[in-house]
Amino acid sequence: MRAARERQRTARKRGRQLKVGGVVVALLVVGGGVGALVAQQTSKGGGADDAKPIAVGKRDAPATLTVYEDFRCPACAQFEEQFRGTIRSLEKQGKLRTEYHLVTIIDDNLGGRGSHRAANAAACARDAGRFRQFHDVLYRNQPPEQEDAFSSGKQLIALAGKVDGLDGPRFRECVDDGTHKDWVKKTGADFKKSGHQSTPTVLLDGESVYGKSEPLTPASLKKKVAAKS
Repeated sequence: MRAARERQRTARKRGRQLKVGGVVVALLVVGGGVGALVAQQTSKGGGADDAKPIAVGKRDAPATLTVYEDFRCPACAQFEEQFRGTIRSLEKQGKLRTEYHLVTIIDDNLGGRGSHRAANAAACARDAGRFRQFHDVLYRNQPPEQEDAFSSGKQLIALAGKVDGLDGPRFRECVDDGTHKDWVKKTGADFKKSGHQSTPTVLLDGESVYGKSEPLTPASLKKKVAAKS
């Protein structure tokens, strides 16, 4: 009995150590019994060693829209203005899942930090369950391309005030500390490796659908998504 209790104390201690290290230990239940211990890596940046996009919509949606965007990019704002309502409607209907890759092409080309800081803030909003709302607010309030207004944490926090339930100590700390800056760097590097040359780049189930000879419209997007169902 003494040996068993000692093993239990050791296991609890190890569990606490793993948790502090960013790994949550969970029990895998198989057939009503405990089958094994599974370690799940947790990260505030979308993944410990990758550049996973931020997704909106149901996991089992029959179609996936992949969007590479930069919050400083005027063409991205134009895309959002034209397609926002259609995309959100398709997401709510369970027909579409949208995966956003937040990149930093304007910072890279013009200088500044607005692309990086806005992307970090958007990931902070994701942590609070308010990504979609904050994403849309950023585009509705996009400064001129040459103005690096999004590099200001105060500006980003002020815009967060337009989203119910977003602004608060955790969000502000996340923005000011650049909590997701490493993830933002990874998404930028991933974009450079992807072979895509500009933003927005929009793919439907891996096929480029925007900026082609046949212009994409909200109606044609609905038609393409319907064909996936």
